[in-house]
Amino acid sequence: MRLVYTLLLVGVTAVWGWTFVVVQEAINAYSVLGFLALRFTLAGIALAPVFAFRIKPRTLLVGAGIGLVLAAGYLFQTLGLLYTTPTNSGLITGLFVVFAPLTARALFNVRIPPLVLAAVFLSLAGMALLAGQSPSGVRLGDALTVVCAAGLGAHIALLSRYAPEHDAGDLAFAQISSMAGLFAVMWLFSGPVGGELSLPPREVWFAILLTGLVASAGAFYVQTLVQQRISAGRTAVILTMEPVFAALFGYWLAGDRLTSVQLAGAAFILSALVVGEVLTALRRRS
Repeated sequence: MRLVYTLLLVGVTAVWGWTFVVVQEAINAYSVLGFLALRFTLAGIALAPVFAFRIKPRTLLVGAGIGLVLAAGYLFQTLGLLYTTPTNSGLITGLFVVFAPLTARALFNVRIPPLVLAAVFLSLAGMALLAGQSPSGVRLGDALTVVCAAGLGAHIALLSRYAPEHDAGDLAFAQISSMAGLFAVMWLFSGPVGGELSLPPREVWFAILLTGLVASAGAFYVQTLVQQRISAGRTAVILTMEPVFAALFGYWLAGDRLTSVQLAGAAFILSALVVGEVLTALRRRS
């Protein structure tokens, strides 16, 4: 069964990697808050018939809290895509595997392996190189995406701590519902910043359906289900495939091309993911 869980999570990372390109195209034609509100509202509606009437109050409370952390990650990631490329966004988002153990240490006193500390320095060097040859606007997007990575890392740490105590579907529904409610309120009261309160154009609906039904409702249910059975470290190792898929789709669909300096930065970031999680997991197993 462990192989099945691994393949399910790899499939999730492939979908997430694809959505970097899809989301960037959508928010260039529609507002960020409007897109996020519709995306997670659709995801919540998809899960509601199964989970809304059976969820326990404690699961709803815990899931809502974790969902707010996840919402911060997605807000900064989506804003960052306005100012950076899908490839940069995917690579920097992958730093959540470094932030996850750091958050687990800060919140739950989980020991940080020495290799994770080495990964932190590798990731910082990679960030400097990745942004060093980018236009000034892209640097803002890269910085916003670092905040996103911190939020996603915190989400992994919290989910690994609390997921085993709750039903996977109920917890996923609670997270998505809290995100949908938060983004809807932000969109409603954002005024000109959030864009006009109107339905998106036709070309944006594919992105909303893909991200709402597959990349949110389906993916978060799978992630929650898997994290009931495997550790945060193993989850983070598998999720390192997301930036790899993001780079592949960015090259194939968006025409992203990195300079030699940026390629070196990307190599440092991917090395940080390998050192921080893959080598740590192998060392722990041995």
